[in-house]
Amino acid sequence: MYKLGKYKETDRLCDLITEHYKMLLVLSRFGIALGFGDKTIGEVCAENGVDTGTFLTVVDLLLDTDEILDFGRRHVSLEALVAYLQRSHDYFLSFRLPSIRAKLASALEAGNHDLAKAILHYFDEYVAEVHRHMAHEEQILFPYIQKVRSGKPRQRYSSAVFSKQHDQVEARLSELKNIIIKYYPVKSTNEISSVLFDIFACEQDLASHNAIENRLLVPAVQALEAQRKQTP
Repeated sequence: MYKLGKYKETDRLCDLITEHYKMLLVLSRFGIALGFGDKTIGEVCAENGVDTGTFLTVVDLLLDTDEILDFGRRHVSLEALVAYLQRSHDYFLSFRLPSIRAKLASALEAGNHDLAKAILHYFDEYVAEVHRHMAHEEQILFPYIQKVRSGKPRQRYSSAVFSKQHDQVEARLSELKNIIIKYYPVKSTNEISSVLFDIFACEQDLASHNAIENRLLVPAVQALEAQRKQTP
């Protein structure tokens, strides 16, 4: 039976969701729809063709707020993990960031025009950087992983560069949040507070996304590289 963290495959999936509502995003990124009744995590994963161990490892990592546990030694399915990350990319680029942009533009309408324009420009630059980073993963990293899985890698991928790019993307969103808080005065704070709440939530979600790549994906790829290297 798979059990490394709080939850195991025989626990009801509905209990996981009601106790940790943010796991709703994990469901969608594994391609699991709602409406699973009282079925267990293992049953729902099996019905949706999702590797149960990988699902629970992602859940464990996202609930590991102190970042103490060593996830690099766990076995995960690279196929399941890459599919999860690709759905995450689509969520951020096609839904989450455009939604924040629309709310931000609306919230800034009543304020200082020049500052509002500068904030939106900064946000658009940030989104462009996220697009470039995720495009790099889609076009270079994920195909490289497929080559490693098939035993045909041409060269090793630099995980150090990969982690540095994550740090740069996270820093930009943090700067945007601080600019709005410190320098954009508005009399009615409901709209701007709402969009700031969304930015905070998106910042946390992106940090979790990056943690999955840094703490799960990269170690799994490195382990497979080492295994392929030893295979004659």
